[in-house]
Amino acid sequence: MTQLADVIKELERAYPPERAESWDAVGLVCGDPAQPVRRVLFAVDPVPVVAEEALEWGADLIVCHHPLFLRGTTSVAATTYKGRLVHRLIKNDVALYTAHTNADVANPGVSDALARAVGLTGDLVPLQPLPDDPWRGLGRIGELPPGTTLADFAQAVRQGLPETAWGIRVAGDPGRPVRRVAVSGGAGDSLLGTARAAGVDVFLTADLRHHPASEFVETGGPALIDAAHWATEWPWLDSAASMLAASGVTVETRVSATVTDAWTRGY
Repeated sequence: MTQLADVIKELERAYPPERAESWDAVGLVCGDPAQPVRRVLFAVDPVPVVAEEALEWGADLIVCHHPLFLRGTTSVAATTYKGRLVHRLIKNDVALYTAHTNADVANPGVSDALARAVGLTGDLVPLQPLPDDPWRGLGRIGELPPGTTLADFAQAVRQGLPETAWGIRVAGDPGRPVRRVAVSGGAGDSLLGTARAAGVDVFLTADLRHHPASEFVETGGPALIDAAHWATEWPWLDSAASMLAASGVTVETRVSATVTDAWTRGY
């Protein structure tokens, strides 16, 4: 029987914990490394609806992208939102594991999956490589077929990502030709300057704010496509599940299709 420790070994081979940002909280949140694991559910967010899906399916482990405890805590009492979630998982022998910024910079990682989901081709290279590894880092740069317009690419993004109330927002001339594209799963404000310096035609990311985006476009930066945070990271789940399935450990994997984006309705 596969043990939790066996699964963690493969996850950490693909997404080394030491590559996580110093402020991040990755790794095993709850669970006994010696416990048997037969079914693994992959999800973006460790929230009650995901825990419910895991219990209904009979999962022994949930692998999430976002941490449950990003900041320190002094209690997991069931009187708190997060404490109740931990209690429910432990009572049902369901382990929880997080791969966050270490999955962002991995090769392949979160942005590789996003790039392929929206149709980027060719060799993907990091938008912001790690200082000691040119093949790992934040974001990815790839290419689109010749003759693609910003409107064409926006349609490909809409079709390639799961539907959310947020949808996508586009800044730029819809008829503008776009060939070289940068993408970054999750919040990408910090990479706006890097995308400009890379000379890409369009930058796809999430959680862009009004003033930085406005100044970026008005001063001649690449076109922008802003998608829902959850949607830009969701494609990684299948990549991670496929990695685990190919690693040799004997487990059944499932990607959660439950939409856990914070925004639930658009008007």
